Amino acid sequence: MKPIPTPETLPYWNAAKQGRLEIQHCDDCGKFFFYPGIFCRHCLSGQVRWKQVSGKAKLISYVINHRPIPGNEGASPIIALVELAEGPRMMTNIVGVAPQPENLALDMDLVVDFVQRDDISLPVFSPR
Repeated sequence: MKPIPTPETLPYWNAAKQGRLEIQHCDDCGKFFFYPGIFCRHCLSGQVRWKQVSGKAKLISYVINHRPIPGNEGASPIIALVELAEGPRMMTNIVGVAPQPENLALDMDLVVDFVQRDDISLPVFSPR
């Protein structure tokens, strides 16, 4: 199962296809936010635009999925909540590490990478 871009998320997916992590930033309150929308999650302003972020994050929580969804057997079994250096949190997968709890310390430093799945480039994170 792959994500289906919507008009609100298309800039995110286009940036990912080019190897960039972009999220929305509010010109009024100066905060970043994720998940994409047409207004700021913090101040409700409509003055939002897409900005590239550092790609650095910290591991907040995770689960090791031992039963992948049919059709996604090749995906990383580590499903994680990460906090971007810019503040927002996002769901992702952790790659580049064996799926064992001893390899996944909370607050560990992560960096974004991208994996290709069909015609979509997915942001994933690996230990920094």
